[in-house]
Amino acid sequence: MPDHVHMCISIPPKYSVSYVVGYIKGKSAISIARKFMGESRNFTGESFWARGYFVSTAGLDEEMVREYIRHQEKEDEHYDQLKLGM
Repeated sequence: MPDHVHMCISIPPKYSVSYVVGYIKGKSAISIARKFMGESRNFTGESFWARGYFVSTAGLDEEMVREYIRHQEKEDEHYDQLKLGM
């Protein structure tokens, strides 16, 4: 998606959700910055991701969540079209 990321991940109970999300955001921001902003820049103090995040459990309906993620862009486009018709 152009303005957000969906992920379906499994986190072992020994790690907190906030730790895992922070780790993913931190490492990916560094990697993206190095790839698109050049190796020579110092990235201290810059931010790439928004501060917040949303988490939900998949439980027994994990496949339903995966389908939602796969088709999210089409669903968003459909919803946007409905809003335009109002």
